Amino acid sequence: MSAPTTHRSAEEIGRTEQGPRPLPELGEQRAAVDLSTVDTVLGNGLRVIAVRRSSVPLVEVRLRIPFGDPAASSTGSTHAARAELLASTVLTGTATRSRVDVDTELALVGGELDAVVDPERLAFSGNALVSGLDTVLDVLKDVLTGASYPAEEIERERARLVERIRLARSQPNVIAREALQRHLYGDHPFAKEMPEAEEVAAIGRDEVLALHASAVLPRGSVLVVVGDIEPDAAVRAVEGALGGWTGEGTAVSLSPLPEVRGGDVLLVHRPGAVQSQIRLAGRGLVRTDPRYPALQIANLVFGGFFSSRLVENIREDKGYTYSARSHPEFTPESAAVLVDADTASEVTAAALLETRYELGRLGLVPPSESEVDTARRYAIGSLLTATSSQGGLASFLVNLAGLGLDIEWFTGHPARLEAVTVEQVAEVALEFFAPSSFTGVLVGDADLLAPQLRSLGGVSLP
Repeated sequence: MSAPTTHRSAEEIGRTEQGPRPLPELGEQRAAVDLSTVDTVLGNGLRVIAVRRSSVPLVEVRLRIPFGDPAASSTGSTHAARAELLASTVLTGTATRSRVDVDTELALVGGELDAVVDPERLAFSGNALVSGLDTVLDVLKDVLTGASYPAEEIERERARLVERIRLARSQPNVIAREALQRHLYGDHPFAKEMPEAEEVAAIGRDEVLALHASAVLPRGSVLVVVGDIEPDAAVRAVEGALGGWTGEGTAVSLSPLPEVRGGDVLLVHRPGAVQSQIRLAGRGLVRTDPRYPALQIANLVFGGFFSSRLVENIREDKGYTYSARSHPEFTPESAAVLVDADTASEVTAAALLETRYELGRLGLVPPSESEVDTARRYAIGSLLTATSSQGGLASFLVNLAGLGLDIEWFTGHPARLEAVTVEQVAEVALEFFAPSSFTGVLVGDADLLAPQLRSLGGVSLP
């Protein structure tokens, strides 16, 4: 008969007869190893970045096509609606492959291919076994050069999109995001991340075909391939498959955004809401700015991870919210710092007050050496973790390429973070995190919120 098994609690495991068991020292964070890479531009204008990362016998493919609205200055543009329907149906058939053929061929090589769109870009994301790279590229070529947009697929996806958009517009987070974008950017196309359901319902097959012909262009686009590959061979494979993809002109990039300026928070009335969404925004720095590493660390200290000041205050100490965070948002030629928190209606004004307090405190009571060092370790560690997989690295690199950056920025960023001083963090905190530098929206029941917000000030009431 075996002896009875005893179980020790976590507290018991963490203690010895001499007291608490000491925690091991944090290991040294190792920068990304040297990556074998090729970065070139094909004759048709397509930029290709191929990177060898041989951790597993897979390959990841990312294609980014700038997809700005060429009629951005005109009223009544249907670009967003046409773009959504295009992304939903571009993989549903070509002149030589049906939807089933596309899915089957990719599945046979352990692969998949998806398409999404937003105001900035049309993006294709795919992966497969390394032996299936040629298949993925051949399917992608077929889609880019010969997508047929079958009428029955257009009809089916259009109905699904209309329903999805109507459902999304009832969600508090979507309402808050759209309100913030309008408040910051007015009628700029970036503010219209989702078309109206009625706009999508009015789009037909011919309009989608016309958009594909005019906007799905190689010049200005970038394709990233990451995996257990030889970069030169991968580039040759891409050129063999996509070298014949042509088109007139250059893919349209998003026009520059208006600068984010501080001001009152706009209260958006949502009758009967028992929760409120606080969404603030301030001016940020692009990644190429020499001060960006210091701003990145300052943002982490403020609200960028769980051990931040904002989370400690309004979540851990006061219990005003389950989730609070601050994070950068990058767009071509500009950047912003966003602050998000969802709260119960009765503590919304108090949560906004404490958020403003923490913004001001970051500049007036600068981060300590310990806070900066903790945030620095988190920044480097999270970057290396997010890009440790082939898919993570491919996605990160294609986003960098969309901002005009290359793999050298990625490999050099840990060293830039290491070089940031406490004084540099204090300087950017004082300049960029002043409460007066932020504006935003607050979505909630104005009947409940207005009395306290009127007393607090700095809020435009409906």
